[in-house]
Amino acid sequence: MNPSTEHARLVVDELVRCGVTDAVLCPGSRNAPLAFALHAADAAGRVRLHVRIDERTAGFLALGLALRSGRPVPVCTTSGTAVANLHPAVLEASHAGVPLLVLSADRQPELIGTGASQTIDQVGLFGGAVRLAVNAGLDDAAGRRRASIARLVAAATGVTGGPPGPVHLNLPFADPLVPDDAGAGSVGRPGDEPWTRVAPVARQTGPLPLDPVAPTLVITGHGAPEGLLDLPVPVVAEPGSSAWPAAVRTGPWLLGAAPGLRPAQVVVAGRPTLHRPVQRLLADPEVAVHVLADPRGMPWPDVAGSARAVGSLPPLRPDRSWTDRWQAADAAAAEALDKALDDPAAPGGLRLARELVAALPPGAQLVLGSSNPVRDVALAAVPRPGLTLLANRGVAGIDGTVSTAVGAALVHDGPAYALLGDLTLLHDTTGLVIGPDEPRPDLTIVVLNDDGGGIFGLLEQGAPEHAASFERVFGTPHGVDVAALCAAAGAGHVRVDVPDVAAALAPAPGVRVVEVRANRAELRQGHAQLRAAVEAAVAEAL
Repeated sequence: MNPSTEHARLVVDELVRCGVTDAVLCPGSRNAPLAFALHAADAAGRVRLHVRIDERTAGFLALGLALRSGRPVPVCTTSGTAVANLHPAVLEASHAGVPLLVLSADRQPELIGTGASQTIDQVGLFGGAVRLAVNAGLDDAAGRRRASIARLVAAATGVTGGPPGPVHLNLPFADPLVPDDAGAGSVGRPGDEPWTRVAPVARQTGPLPLDPVAPTLVITGHGAPEGLLDLPVPVVAEPGSSAWPAAVRTGPWLLGAAPGLRPAQVVVAGRPTLHRPVQRLLADPEVAVHVLADPRGMPWPDVAGSARAVGSLPPLRPDRSWTDRWQAADAAAAEALDKALDDPAAPGGLRLARELVAALPPGAQLVLGSSNPVRDVALAAVPRPGLTLLANRGVAGIDGTVSTAVGAALVHDGPAYALLGDLTLLHDTTGLVIGPDEPRPDLTIVVLNDDGGGIFGLLEQGAPEHAASFERVFGTPHGVDVAALCAAAGAGHVRVDVPDVAAALAPAPGVRVVEVRANRAELRQGHAQLRAAVEAAVAEAL
């Protein structure tokens, strides 16, 4: 057996020993040893292989698989720019704490800088975005190579005490790159233990110095820990937060809506990123801000530099009048909001989010696109238990979201859906391209198509004084025929109106797109009218 083949088989075998169940592969020449080894492991039932032709899409597919399963997932590429195309997924995994394993094939070190084809300096390519980077040479002893893989997986999963996240294994392969024996391809026996067993490190933090009876508000965002569903204080939670099912439905609308709702102290759990009123509250010098320590060891959020302490949540027993005011305000705001959203002229994204979340079957998974979809759910949907909500909020990009949803659907035991904007769909159309021999999920992607970037109409650049330049450089209309796009990619397609969304969610095989058209021209005015209606209702209730 030639050295490259032996090395690749050892790598794949040790990854399986360390708990890897899915792997993503992109075709190439320099990574041929890994391709043969992964194919053999797939044929033997030791790993489920997913092949993609686009490295950026492959990276987000692996991220989606890891995001939903919690297990480390490798993505394997050839050398050169192929590796660089993984950088967006690596950044998302780094900031979201997702155990992504980058396996990059490489030329021998002596060829770096000689002009050899597809050769760059790959060592350290991802900088500080990865938890650990290893350049694995062919000359190392087998035990040392296995130990380094176990160390990488431990770093990716965070069991050694650091935060979980992506790691990079760079693998220089020398010719020959194809097997020269008749072996099945995998080294070792199924069920073997990892070369190095790593015990998880337990983290403990002291309680926050909170006033237990002060008017307290808990704000939760992406990555919030479990155990926040039964708190005696109001909770404003972003979708995807563990606390969202028990959150105040109209919480984002109520922040700043009335003086009687202003807290004396705030506890932040996870990383809130969606709402400007949240950031204004956290920057208020008269509000004491405290942060729950992340159980995974991720850095605590503190954009305004206002956090007074980081720790665990002590018992709280606020005055009943505080929670009563929030409940009364929420009831009034919800009634006003629903009345406004019943009007077909209300913002289409908010109406769609409300209807979609309400219509999802129990046990469903919903992947939310960045920009407006995740915010629309936060602003309009009724929080409910029994759903799994996911979103790429680590760096909150729109790239790779189709592939993330596909990956998450492949490991979810139940109905799988996604809610995306049209630009998010277009940014990752290759995510719809799944080869005939690849595992294919049952996934319904609901796309709000308002022909451009609707979210920008809600920001400063959407103000009337910028109308002359807005449409071309921010609105960016594209005129793409989504039905034709889906047909070209082999995905199903149906176009419906908001009232018909529930019927379109019936289970169907394969990947399909449910397109909902909307008009973004009145989006800014529509949101302003909704806010005015909510604030008027709250003022009357309080």
